[in-house]
Amino acid sequence: MKMLNNFILFVDKTNSIIGKYSSWLTTMLVLVVVYDVILRYVFNQSSVGMQELEWHIFAILFLMGSAFTLLKDDHVRVDLFYSRFEEKKKALINIIGIIVFFIPFVLLIIYTSINYVDNSIVLNEASPDPGGLPARYILKAFIPISFFFLLLQGFSLLFKSIITIKNINTEKN
Repeated sequence: MKMLNNFILFVDKTNSIIGKYSSWLTTMLVLVVVYDVILRYVFNQSSVGMQELEWHIFAILFLMGSAFTLLKDDHVRVDLFYSRFEEKKKALINIIGIIVFFIPFVLLIIYTSINYVDNSIVLNEASPDPGGLPARYILKAFIPISFFFLLLQGFSLLFKSIITIKNINTEKN
């Protein structure tokens, strides 16, 4: 049990740190967008690289923030009944959902994205647009990395749910 708790603490702390630092990308994104808008509307100039940088930052923010979002339970959930359930039933739903849907989906994304990143590295993929950003494989590498952290957070939630059910059953006996 101590090992499970240590794993949960490690994963939660790691994803909290990643989420905290990833949130600074929002400030960076705002600055890049403001710069792009000023460049476009004040100086009547446009930069493909700047526009690509906007969506690169957004993609990294979204990907790296996903595990933190799961940690904080702020993800999108169809919550018609779940919010009214007792803790044991919520934990049971989490366990089933994680094992049946979450883990297979995340593993599939990791597995398929590794080849995607590898091909991008081999091709030294860059933007196809003139003035676009080089090294697109860096952005693509965030896909398996972020899903790995999401997988760890899923296991953390799974273990928390198991502990919740075990503690509720222990309290009743």
